[in-house]
Amino acid sequence: MFDKLKDLGGLMQQAQAMQQKMQELQATLERLEIVGTSGAGLVKVTVNGKNETRRVEIDPSLFVPADKGVVEDLVVAAANDARSKVEQVVQEQMKGITGGLPLPPGFKL
Repeated sequence: MFDKLKDLGGLMQQAQAMQQKMQELQATLERLEIVGTSGAGLVKVTVNGKNETRRVEIDPSLFVPADKGVVEDLVVAAANDARSKVEQVVQEQMKGITGGLPLPPGFKL
């Protein structure tokens, strides 16, 4: 019985260490800035590691009234590119915390 309690205590310590690492990762992701691009770099969207949009940059050459729809599509594409990059970073960081176990689909920090 003592062995089971010892195992439980070790498991609790591991859980607390993982929780601490998760909190550190969340703080790191909030400070992280990832840039998504589209239109060969004419549109850039910067998001943090929590997928919060921080900045949108549009090259002045795109400011032609007839190209309004194209610019809007490029902003959406750049935002999606940035979010995709955030997902990759989160997955890589989580592998270090979870010992390589994959995150369940749809898992959010």
